[in-house]
Amino acid sequence: MSEGPNILLFFTDDQRFDTIAALGNEHIHTPHLDALCASGTTFTRAHIPGGTCGAVCMPSRAMLHTGRDLFHVIDDGRVIPNEHTLLGEQLQQAGYQAFGTGKWHNGTEAFARSFNCGGEIFFGGMGDHWNVPACDYDPSGVYDCAKPVVDDPWESNSIRMQACDHVQPGRHSSELFVDAACNFLSERDTTNPFFLYVSLMAPHDPRTMPAEFLEMYKPDDIALPDNFAEEHEIDNWALKIRDEMLAAFPRDPDEIRRHIAEYYAMISHLDHELGRLLESLRACGELENTIIVFAGDNGLAVGQHGLMGKQNLYEHSVRVPLIFSGPGIAADKRCDSLVYLLDIFPTICELLNLDHPESVEGLSLAPCLEDTDHTVRDQLYLAYENSIRGISNGHYKLIEYACGATQLFDLGADPLEISSLAESPEHADTLSIMRGTLCRMAGEQDDRNHPTGQVFWKKREELLAE
Repeated sequence: MSEGPNILLFFTDDQRFDTIAALGNEHIHTPHLDALCASGTTFTRAHIPGGTCGAVCMPSRAMLHTGRDLFHVIDDGRVIPNEHTLLGEQLQQAGYQAFGTGKWHNGTEAFARSFNCGGEIFFGGMGDHWNVPACDYDPSGVYDCAKPVVDDPWESNSIRMQACDHVQPGRHSSELFVDAACNFLSERDTTNPFFLYVSLMAPHDPRTMPAEFLEMYKPDDIALPDNFAEEHEIDNWALKIRDEMLAAFPRDPDEIRRHIAEYYAMISHLDHELGRLLESLRACGELENTIIVFAGDNGLAVGQHGLMGKQNLYEHSVRVPLIFSGPGIAADKRCDSLVYLLDIFPTICELLNLDHPESVEGLSLAPCLEDTDHTVRDQLYLAYENSIRGISNGHYKLIEYACGATQLFDLGADPLEISSLAESPEHADTLSIMRGTLCRMAGEQDDRNHPTGQVFWKKREELLAE
């Protein structure tokens, strides 16, 4: 056994915060994630800050691996400059063997810096789960089979692959990447501890999975969420992008039920693959010596608020699962502190008694793992592209749109963000205070110096002047 502790970072694509049975979703089957929650500490209010481009997962993944704030990643995360130390780089400097497999959305050179070994690497945003153009590890960072960082091959719902219809020969992406991780565990040099990064393409569309998992969910048995809407009521400047074209307008309840069933089926499948990887860890004697971090890169609407994608600031799109489990981490605990995924980097460093690089801007969550009542942040600053800005203090949430619309939600009384209080006289003071905080934090976050922020704030000022 290596001295360790080892680190396993298991990262999913488009998995919403409320898709784990143990955390309150009685309609989904996730036994291995349930067990992970029982063995560790879950952050119930983990978020991403949003995204500066339509491919929200690209800056999200850049923030994860650099610990940088949203407006301090470069070119939406397409590349990671050398002065931004990557998590894998930091762990390699501490003597870790760093293995990466699965989706990488931040350039080939950054992958080569992050890992000193790997396999079945997918450079791209999305693709056919049954025919992944995966690459072998290349320490030079040159990958002839690498795809563009932003893929958009499914431009319309009419050519969207149906779940389990016309399944192509090959290994499903979730199985392919877990196979690579299991092979690494069985063949690795045990001299040094390892950092194992497993990054799935699931449950991102096109939502396809082995038939046994789809058969677990019948669309007719799926209940529509209470915030289902046929159309979104506000022009958020992202109503006709690729993600939103996955379902017809206006949204049809039966079609949305089918989408939810497929979404749940993909998550049950990835849960099964997580279980297979954990069993492999157990078989090689490293399970008890490994800190496991499970998280998703962003959420997804799937019919809520009349939306399908993640190009918005509602909880279903910016709130994500985050679980820590392993040696020294309390079992079956919940922490409600407001946190970002970019806090994972400094947290791992502190758990390993390592200094984190000066380029890291996230905050360590290690104090929360000792005391779940610990507060990391009082406010979250949220942004989408050049069209939406928001702020949340965990109780109230303000969303401002470049088109002039405003929403204010009481998250405690209205967690599905159905009834805006922005026009309520009783909440005028709250609205005013939160607007002031939003403007202040826009400066603190360097939003006003970012190209997307410059567009948003100029547009808002023009509207206020009219």
